[in-house]
Amino acid sequence: MSKKIIMIVDDEKNIVDLIKISLGEDEYDFMLAYSGEEALKLIAEKKPDLILLDIMMPGMDGYEVAKRLKADKTTQNIIIAMVSAKKEDHDILTGIDVGAISFITKPFKPFELQEKVEELLQLT
Repeated sequence: MSKKIIMIVDDEKNIVDLIKISLGEDEYDFMLAYSGEEALKLIAEKKPDLILLDIMMPGMDGYEVAKRLKADKTTQNIIIAMVSAKKEDHDILTGIDVGAISFITKPFKPFELQEKVEELLQLT
């Protein structure tokens, strides 16, 4: 069975590396993007099973990335989880409104991240 593909989108390289290490670098195939624009370009070439998407990024934020993905028939079924230090109710509701089905708060515990990712991948 082939590995599931997880895209990590965050403008902070150390967060991207931490997520990869937390999930187990050999467990999944990873696509990495450090901006919303880069994420959309990569997704146009290859569709991930799950996107872990930061909200606060320069240029295009995570909300806009999610909105664009959900508006496109070729990408609307990709599972999106927001990963953010923003954790107010309105942040979470905005994430849901633009198509995210889960919200992971930074800082996260690696074990909790693993469990959430496994749960979300069951939906693919």
